[in-house]
Amino acid sequence: MNPKYIYRTIRFLLVIGAVVLALYAFYYLSTVTYPFLIGLIIAFFINPLVDFFEKKAKMPRGLAVIVALIIILAVFAGLITLLVAEIVSGANYLANVVPEHLDTLIGYIEKYFTAQILPLYDQLTNLFNKLETGQQDTIIGNIQNVGQKIGSTMGSFIKNLFEIIPNILSWLPNAATVLIFSLLATFFISKDWYRLSTMGSKIVPDRAKTSGRTVFIDLKKALFGFIKAQLTLISITTVIILIGLLILGVDYAITIALVTGIVDILPYLGTGLVFVPWIIYTAIGGDMGLAIGLGVLYIIVLVQRQVMEPKILSSSIGLDPLATLIALFVGFKTIGFLGLIVGPVTLVIISTLYRANVFHDIWAFIKGK
Repeated sequence: MNPKYIYRTIRFLLVIGAVVLALYAFYYLSTVTYPFLIGLIIAFFINPLVDFFEKKAKMPRGLAVIVALIIILAVFAGLITLLVAEIVSGANYLANVVPEHLDTLIGYIEKYFTAQILPLYDQLTNLFNKLETGQQDTIIGNIQNVGQKIGSTMGSFIKNLFEIIPNILSWLPNAATVLIFSLLATFFISKDWYRLSTMGSKIVPDRAKTSGRTVFIDLKKALFGFIKAQLTLISITTVIILIGLLILGVDYAITIALVTGIVDILPYLGTGLVFVPWIIYTAIGGDMGLAIGLGVLYIIVLVQRQVMEPKILSSSIGLDPLATLIALFVGFKTIGFLGLIVGPVTLVIISTLYRANVFHDIWAFIKGK
């Protein structure tokens, strides 16, 4: 065998092994150092604000970090407080309205049961009594089996539900610990951001530094572009829902639009979590006009999301619309709903590595050039 191909095969296996080892090492380290990774990410996002306070307000770096963290936490706390206040206001409204609609729903169910279920039950009873004894025993056995399966399924669901509660309660202290360590890590990383960057640049070789800088700049642009695209899509959805609810004359249209816009973050499900139950409930309650209006509004929101998402993502991240659409579909088919986020992010990483000539360098190494 030609020694050249043997060496190329060995170098190819070395590359594969290095990639697998690096991914495994990153995964293992991330499981034990994730508070500090969270701190690094937060420090990265707040660094422009810290620089602003340090240069424009002439603050010491440490004080600038503290002020930036306080402002970020205050904004989040204010948004959460506003959201909770709106939800409480909407809940009070529902507490006054739901009983009336519930009475209507119960009356509708009673009429349907009397007019449809009871006659059907009588027909089935007469039909059952005409069957032979063996056939009756078979039907009764099948019904008992179905009942046992339903009972066991419900029992398992309730058991799992109650087992989750202690896990959630035990998770709260850990979450508080992670939050404290993440904030401390954010402070120290942001305070020494440029010193740590200089230390890192001295360790990394020049060739890797050049490629790494290109990858970092492209990923930073793509990351902010991805966040901008998602905020744009959510804003468009919220505005469309608000206008539609105002046209339909729905109370608390602003609160419902804001909540639905936030729910739209969830991949694939999105606004359907709000609209589908609402449409069904309204239709059963007898308000077919509102149900049809909500259905039309939901279709409009759904269509605009599917049409606008590839275009906005491609323009914000800098990817081809067709490639973005393929990444969305492949991600969804591979890992489900989460793939609608992972797919475009993976495409961004691959595209960034390609533009940084990382694949070219790896191929040159495999070929021995």
